[in-house]
Amino acid sequence: MGGFFGEISKVDCVLDVYYGTDYHSHLGTKRGGVCVKNSTGYSRAIHNIENDYFRSKFEPDLPKFNGHQGIGVISDTDAQPLIIGSHLGTFGIVTVGKINNLEQLGKQAYGKRLHFSEMSGGEMHPTELVAMLICEGESFVDGIRKVQASIQGSCSLLLLTEKGIYAARDRLGRTPVIIGKKADAYAASSESCSFHNLGFEIDRYLGPGEIVSLTPDGCEQCRAPGEDLQVCSFLWVYYGYPASSYEGINVERVRNQCGASLARNDTVAIDYVAGIPDSGIGHAIGYANEKQVPYIRPFVKYTPTWPRSFMPQNQEQRDLVARMKLIPVQDLIEGKRLLFCEDSIVRGTQLKDNIQKLFEYGAREVHMRPACPTLIYPCEFLNFSTSRSTLDLAGRQVIYELEGDEIGFLPEYASADSDKNLKMIEGIRQRLGLTSLAYQKLPDLVDAIGIPKDKLCTHCWDESSYF
Repeated sequence: MGGFFGEISKVDCVLDVYYGTDYHSHLGTKRGGVCVKNSTGYSRAIHNIENDYFRSKFEPDLPKFNGHQGIGVISDTDAQPLIIGSHLGTFGIVTVGKINNLEQLGKQAYGKRLHFSEMSGGEMHPTELVAMLICEGESFVDGIRKVQASIQGSCSLLLLTEKGIYAARDRLGRTPVIIGKKADAYAASSESCSFHNLGFEIDRYLGPGEIVSLTPDGCEQCRAPGEDLQVCSFLWVYYGYPASSYEGINVERVRNQCGASLARNDTVAIDYVAGIPDSGIGHAIGYANEKQVPYIRPFVKYTPTWPRSFMPQNQEQRDLVARMKLIPVQDLIEGKRLLFCEDSIVRGTQLKDNIQKLFEYGAREVHMRPACPTLIYPCEFLNFSTSRSTLDLAGRQVIYELEGDEIGFLPEYASADSDKNLKMIEGIRQRLGLTSLAYQKLPDLVDAIGIPKDKLCTHCWDESSYF
């Protein structure tokens, strides 16, 4: 997915940008980048973060940076930030999102005799394409509006310019942009949790398609938000950090409410409730509190040296890291009926290994309660699950086994408690070796978030996209 942080201040802001960007490390696995502007120009650094942390990679760069404004990004796709020279002036740019019509827009650029300089791997650089569209505008705001009108998918961005920082949320608000303020400084961030320890308070949540200009003295609206909102539901279920809020709604509170909803719909007899670390923990706490069943940790996560499990780009390496970092606590497992809450089941490979380990350590029963419905449709908007083929999704694997050419049957499988839906869930349960498996129902998830369904993107569960 990715995330960004930008700040403009009356004093040096390099450390704020460094730590503010680092607070987005849970959103991306591939590259990190920072760009700082001062009176002598722009300074930039980009590093691969697949096998190390953002802080470790960028700490040696700090002495060469100084300036009163800067932007940083954690990216799952292209190398960023870029520094662009244009008729609008020199500017730095970072983006978050997914451009589905990248090839089409690239062909249009070639038709205008334009060129791309960033073609590593033989593919167009999405952020460079966005910068090119901006440069076709009469002003930065006009250029950003052109980006929002041209892109199919999503694209939120920050521009570091001579006069300040522009922040823009994608046209349908699928990814969040939050504005923070403190004395003599303003910032824009994908995650509100980046503000707290840097002394910022939340000033506003940008609406869909909204564009603002930041200076040390204030935040000026350059384009009002649109009426249509399709914010990603998965931000609350999985992607978001527990201390963050989107649309004014806290992630951890939603996860607690998801877990409570799962508990209200459950009748299974268990001894303990647990969460699959880390994002499953908030859901499990909500379940335990609602059900009045003890919460325990039969798996503990070894964090001092192991990076997060999805950091390596190679799936086999991701699975290995996941196995190594979760350590079972046999005294809490042996002879027990355990229920685990999980944010979701995507492929199920790592989960299957962990379930088998629980039974090897003497678990009597292992039940699983994912906090969202079964993932059936690949994400079209935020790069979630797009590195995997459709048939890598656990639900689609079972549907394919049941139907062969499964496409026409998908809506029936997405319908909660239908015969086909229950057969799919039973197939997943058998594959994973669980005692029982029950998914969250979509209306309960929507209620837990607290936003009307037509304002949420629920595409990966029911293929609904209103715009």
